[in-house]
Amino acid sequence: MASRHILVVDDEARIREVVQYALEQAGHRVTTAADGARAATVLEQRDVDLVVLDVMLPDTDGLELCTRIRAAGNGTPILFLSAKGGEIDRVVGLEVGGDDYLTKPFSPRELVARVKAVLRRGQARAEADPPPEAVLRAGRVSLDEARHEARCDAHLIELTATEFEVLAALLRRPGIVLSRAQLVEQAYGGATHVTERTVDTHVRRIRAKFRAHGATPIQTVHGVGYKVAEA
Repeated sequence: MASRHILVVDDEARIREVVQYALEQAGHRVTTAADGARAATVLEQRDVDLVVLDVMLPDTDGLELCTRIRAAGNGTPILFLSAKGGEIDRVVGLEVGGDDYLTKPFSPRELVARVKAVLRRGQARAEADPPPEAVLRAGRVSLDEARHEARCDAHLIELTATEFEVLAALLRRPGIVLSRAQLVEQAYGGATHVTERTVDTHVRRIRAKFRAHGATPIQTVHGVGYKVAEA
């Protein structure tokens, strides 16, 4: 994978140093920030491919910062770091727009693997170089894979990289039910750390964004999985 620019946000200098070293050894370019204010400034001034974001920060918490980033229409992938490893904590992180969640303490090798997986999900469509006319459609929903744009009728819907991949996987097979395991394979690259609850959380977020415009693109088939209706 080509080098990417990654923003690392953590108030602990030692954590920043460990994460920066691991990511730079993997070939990435790294910018660091010790608080939410500095992180927001970096995101305004520079192009960033991924944010590694600590949940607990001195001036704000990472969940609030993530919420503000998403509210501004910024879909940059976000990988949360947190000492809280409970399921509810992971779900909340995904609910506010995170793409992945890694619990402290963690190994640098696992961090690099998670970063690679998140970046791969976000870049898979661009690297495939689909033709400009490659637009997936189902009812009022359309997904332009070349431009990485989702729409409900004419309304642009801001999706994170992971949400985009989940919806794309379903739209590529309209009318076909995909199990959560199949979605993990197709939308998350088969990542072993992704749980069924993670899939449910991202589906719920996608639905909420389209529901704001009166559309319900994803249907639940109880006991089986999810599908989108045929056009």
